[in-house]
Amino acid sequence: MKKTLILVLLAVSGLVSATAQESPKWLRKNALSPDGTQIAFSYKGDIYVVGIQGGTARPLTTNPAYDSDPVWTPDGKYLYFSSYREGSKDIFCVPVEGGTPKRITNYPGNETPKAVLPDGRIAFTANLQPDVHFDGYPGDPQVWAVNDGGGRPMLLTSVTMSEMSVRPDGAILYEDYKGYEDPLRKYHTSAAPATSGSAKTVCSRSFRSSTGKTASLSGRPTAIRSII
Repeated sequence: MKKTLILVLLAVSGLVSATAQESPKWLRKNALSPDGTQIAFSYKGDIYVVGIQGGTARPLTTNPAYDSDPVWTPDGKYLYFSSYREGSKDIFCVPVEGGTPKRITNYPGNETPKAVLPDGRIAFTANLQPDVHFDGYPGDPQVWAVNDGGGRPMLLTSVTMSEMSVRPDGAILYEDYKGYEDPLRKYHTSAAPATSGSAKTVCSRSFRSSTGKTASLSGRPTAIRSII
């Protein structure tokens, strides 16, 4: 009886250990689908999609290069993502149902997709040629936009943005980026209080967009209007 109990305990222990080893780690860059039913994320350099209830994640990319930064299109049918598969960090697009990724950018600026604009263009950050109004830290990426067919990019704004989200009316909610900060060294903080209420104003600045319009930005997070 004692021997049997020991064998059962060992079996359970082995099962728990195997389950723990199979638990995925280093899931990165998660993005919720527009209808709220799926989550796209990067895992070990590939893009996966899984339902919000969990289950088996479905790979969308399988490439030796590193794929990351998934961004949904508003209709939920496609995902933009960054990849080093062509040697530099470029933006690709792949159907959510699966298929061959299509290359969107081939610039030398390490492009990272951030959001899809109301007119269908993809907004991305890159270290391309800054405009004359740029007054940020040298080497900081700026925000550009390009059609889904690629081509010449247009500078959207010189304001450096770590993350951004675009509303249907064109307003942009973004997280400011000031110089280099190592996220592994400093804990992430936000100007917005943990409880409900308005965000605290911590900065105020203005910028001139590529359309020549000047907008005033206050607080973090901040909404930008009339730049698209």
